[in-house]
Amino acid sequence: MGTERIRHVPYKGGEKESLHVALDRHRDVAVWKLAGLDEEQARRPLTPSGTNLLGLVKHLATVEYGWFCEAFGRESEPLWFDPYEGEDMAPADGETTADILAFFARARAAADLAVAELDLETVGTAWDGRKVSLRWVLVHMVEETARHAGHMDILRELIDGATGGFPERA
Repeated sequence: MGTERIRHVPYKGGEKESLHVALDRHRDVAVWKLAGLDEEQARRPLTPSGTNLLGLVKHLATVEYGWFCEAFGRESEPLWFDPYEGEDMAPADGETTADILAFFARARAAADLAVAELDLETVGTAWDGRKVSLRWVLVHMVEETARHAGHMDILRELIDGATGGFPERA
């Protein structure tokens, strides 16, 4: 990922655009945190619970599909793992960094399409039966993605000492 993607939340933008750009910034950080790592580093568990960079990106892709697509009755990619058993938090033996990044890219594209086509007031149904608006989902996903991007900051620092929220601009 090049630095050309990193945008700032517009200072005078509309609500939907501002929320979407805020989400995109944290999504980009999640991708950037994997840049330059080999397969072992990307999947290395660094906490007692097994948290690893690649698993966090797999989880983010899963929740993008869940909140933006499934909640609003939109098309979603069939999952080959069970997120309710925690299988979205770790890469499987055969899954590569390229596989997980491609999964995340597809989930982002599907979510972006939902954001573009739905109004903020559109109501969907969450996995647990709660009624949620697209506005709520955007706010929730900014929180969710920022939280995990923060986890990724710490994990990346433990792997190779790299720190920072965004790459330096050229």
